[in-house]
This record gives sequence, C-alpha cells and structure tokens, in this order.
Amino acid sequence: MTASVHLLKLSVGSASIEQMAEWQRRRSAQRRDGRYYHITRMWPKREAELLDGGSLYWVIQGVILARQRITGFEELVGEDGIRRCAIFLDPEIVRTEATPKRPFQGWRYLAPEDAPADLAAGRQRDESLPPALEAALAEIGVR
Repeated sequence: MTASVHLLKLSVGSASIEQMAEWQRRRSAQRRDGRYYHITRMWPKREAELLDGGSLYWVIQGVILARQRITGFEELVGEDGIRRCAIFLDPEIVRTEATPKRPFQGWRYLAPEDAPADLAAGRQRDESLPPALEAALAEIGVR
C-alpha cells in the first residue's frame, strides 16, 4: 500500500537509531497498553491520509535515518489543561536511506515521493554509523 502522506519529526536528544529505540522501549513514560506514542501540540489536519499507510520519519542529528508506521491518534489533556495529540507508532523501527535534513520546529508533512527509501532487508540489522557520517556517505552516493 502506498501512503497518501507521511510526517517528518526531529528525534530531539537522540544520537542514534538505537538510542531512540531504547528510549521508546524502556525509558519513556509515553506508553499506553504497551504501545509507544509521541506527543505533539498540533493535531494533523490530514489524519485520514496519515492513517492510510503513513509513517513518521525520524530526523536524528540532521539526517533522516528511520521511520515508524503511524497506527493511530488520541487526544491527551495534560495536567496543565493543554490538549495535545498522541501519535501512536508501530514498535518496528525501519531504517531508511540516510537523507540530510535541516532543522525545523514541530513536524512537517512529507510527500511519499520525497520520503527516503527503506534500507534493503539485509541491511536493516546493520549497526548504524554516526548520523553525520551517514549523511556524508549519502551525499557522495556511497550509502
């Protein structure tokens, strides 16, 4: 199935895919019924399109390196009374081709034709290189 649209989001504080995965699985309190969710202030207006096979693409240290399929959205109201959007994600983190991305705030929509391709199945388990090195290799066409 081809997605209608994806989201692009910075993984703030992550130095690698492995560190982000560790955060989601073991350290984050952002879990409901064993499922990890990412919290954001804004609710995506294109929710139906995102739920039609869309993924959240993660930017780690200036490089798109991975994605997770979006499985749902729920409204959360914090102790401060502010309404937020919980983006529920599939636990599988799929590594993608390294693609440099400049910093931005919040999240952005990502058209399917602009999304980096998934790494081949045989490379999904490769240990990741530092994001800056991944970006440099991608820029010269090696990765």
